[in-house]
Amino acid sequence: MGKEPLNYFNYYTEIEEQFQRARGTGLFLLSPIDWALIETWKQSGVPLEAALKGIERTFEKWHARKNKTRMVNSLAFCAQEVLSAARESGETERPAAGKAPFGPGEVAEYLRRNAELLRRAGRREMAESLDRLAEEEHGDLEALEQRLTVMEERMMAAAVEASTEEQLLAWRQEMDRQLAPYRRKMTADQLAMLEKQYVERRVLEAAGLPRLSLFYL
Repeated sequence: MGKEPLNYFNYYTEIEEQFQRARGTGLFLLSPIDWALIETWKQSGVPLEAALKGIERTFEKWHARKNKTRMVNSLAFCAQEVLSAARESGETERPAAGKAPFGPGEVAEYLRRNAELLRRAGRREMAESLDRLAEEEHGDLEALEQRLTVMEERMMAAAVEASTEEQLLAWRQEMDRQLAPYRRKMTADQLAMLEKQYVERRVLEAAGLPRLSLFYL
């Protein structure tokens, strides 16, 4: 495609923008299912270039159809081509140690903002940990990301435990309804991971808790 390698921290925004460009509607907003699917690609090690190529191929094939019965309204429609492109690449992507697209001040502000959200949600101990991190220098963003991931996993486990069975069931049913048209385009492993990501996203939203990863900066 003739593009320079894309920074790992742009994973979400690059995929969102590629989908909007390919769809031809810049104002189209991704759904919770779409964001959860991007997370499954990231966690599975799908290279960003493979995801972008898969989206591009999907829309090329869609535009070539004589009969277009409906618009492409979800990233799930691109799942097969993305996985195919990932297999062709023969490699997985890992965070690069290069320069991030944001500076130390932005990282500190992001950490303080999340600390305030955690305080509002009654997670004072974790909020204080983020405040301390905001005061430190972080030359190694990968190390910071690993630490934030550990904190988020602890926070997630507590939030899931605090959720009712009725809530968890409703979110799974909600996901099933949204995903029904696209199930045949995904593998069993991908569907299982997508369900996990989707429910976790809904759990955090209901609890008023932020995502801590730098991917959401």
